[in-house]
Amino acid sequence: MNYLFTSESVSEGHPDKVADQISDAILDEFLRQDPEAKVACETFCTSGLVIVGGEVRSEAWVDIQETARRVIRRIGYNKAEYGFDASSCGIISTIHEQSPDIHQGVVREKGEEQGAGDQGLMFGYACRETAEYMPLALSLSHKLLKELADIRHEEPQPMPYLRPDAKAQFTIEYGDGRKPLRIHTIVLSTQHDEFGSEEEMHARIEADVREILLPRLISGLPAQTAALFDGNFKLLVNPTGKFVIGGPAGDTGLTGRKIIVDTYGGKGAHGGGAFSGKDPSKVDRSAAYAARYLAKNLVAAGIADECLVQLAYAIGVAEPVSIFIDTYGTSRLKGIPDGEIARRVKEAFDLRPAAIIRKFGLTCPIYEPTAAYGHMGREPYVQDGIQFFGWEKTDAVQKIRDLFAL
Repeated sequence: MNYLFTSESVSEGHPDKVADQISDAILDEFLRQDPEAKVACETFCTSGLVIVGGEVRSEAWVDIQETARRVIRRIGYNKAEYGFDASSCGIISTIHEQSPDIHQGVVREKGEEQGAGDQGLMFGYACRETAEYMPLALSLSHKLLKELADIRHEEPQPMPYLRPDAKAQFTIEYGDGRKPLRIHTIVLSTQHDEFGSEEEMHARIEADVREILLPRLISGLPAQTAALFDGNFKLLVNPTGKFVIGGPAGDTGLTGRKIIVDTYGGKGAHGGGAFSGKDPSKVDRSAAYAARYLAKNLVAAGIADECLVQLAYAIGVAEPVSIFIDTYGTSRLKGIPDGEIARRVKEAFDLRPAAIIRKFGLTCPIYEPTAAYGHMGREPYVQDGIQFFGWEKTDAVQKIRDLFAL
């Protein structure tokens, strides 16, 4: 029987994502000066105000105000009428020193024995729905909003009324074998200037979404995915009728409040820990990246069509307390249960925090780009000699194939 599944994403100008980007930009500034900095940075945004708090242990000095204003300006909050403006908003910092009780469990004489910065469980997920091994509904939601942001930043602007805040949602219809059949519903709420009557604004924006935004999105998709837009999908644009008041002026923003957007859009599972503003000693972040790396490489190696990896840690302890793998019945390994897959993976891969950090270069200032449009499913790249999104590489495929004699 056919069924529907929905995922959402939010734009770089969504208030929660503004907070995430400020937190990660501050983290990057600490790591740029001190790669061993321990940072847990939280941001709160509201109309005309940003409050930054958290715990830091570092000899580096970071200009919190200038860093926050740079991020806000880059996103596009640069006009007083938005109710939140990079030049005039108040910025308060209440950052204090990291607790020595945490520090003693994380820092060790032998770097390889570095303990986990907290207890918890982290999940990684991968599937064959897209070329990047991500769930289709989330991937399309991210891509639509990234295209919308590109349009907003272009000169001249094809949609000149756009403001930074936006949310998108895709509903996919699936058939037998959990295969996507078509796009069922697209929901887009995008902040905009006030112009004309409410009816005129709504008609213009919906027409531009149909005639400018969606064609640009579809043209960049693989043919198989583009074919899912069969012309019969429902399109809901700004369903309330207007969306002028938005961003932190319309709703408060908090670091770490979009954890499903950041990961897999509701597919797989989530351990509950957020990423942004946390240095990699916090396994909420580093182990979630490692779990994604394992899941993606297992699927890319042909072990299964869908894979969930769970890692769990105790604070101050280097080795994970458990690893769990679920292939949802899609494993291609005859006679090898998921538990045995997990056992072999645990033996073959070093999942101590220090090893994960070293593998992906996580003490480098790489985090601000992760804070909008998802931490997973991104294209890995090298810039100025620094690896970004290294957990998205599929360089363990042959190792995994050898592990299972494929």
